[in-house]
Amino acid sequence: MLKWAVVFLIIAIVAGIFGFTGVEQASASIAKVLFGIFLVLFVGALAIGLFLGSKLLS
Repeated sequence: MLKWAVVFLIIAIVAGIFGFTGVEQASASIAKVLFGIFLVLFVGALAIGLFLGSKLLS
């Protein structure tokens, strides 16, 4: 998922350089949403690993 966020970020940067503002805004919005989803999933997995990880190994 983070890979797709980076891909859309690169598309937004390239579109901004060439002046395609509509494509740039859409790609940047998609990249922000995907990065937000990735961040929430990462924090959730980190919390589960910290709280339940030691119980699972015992």
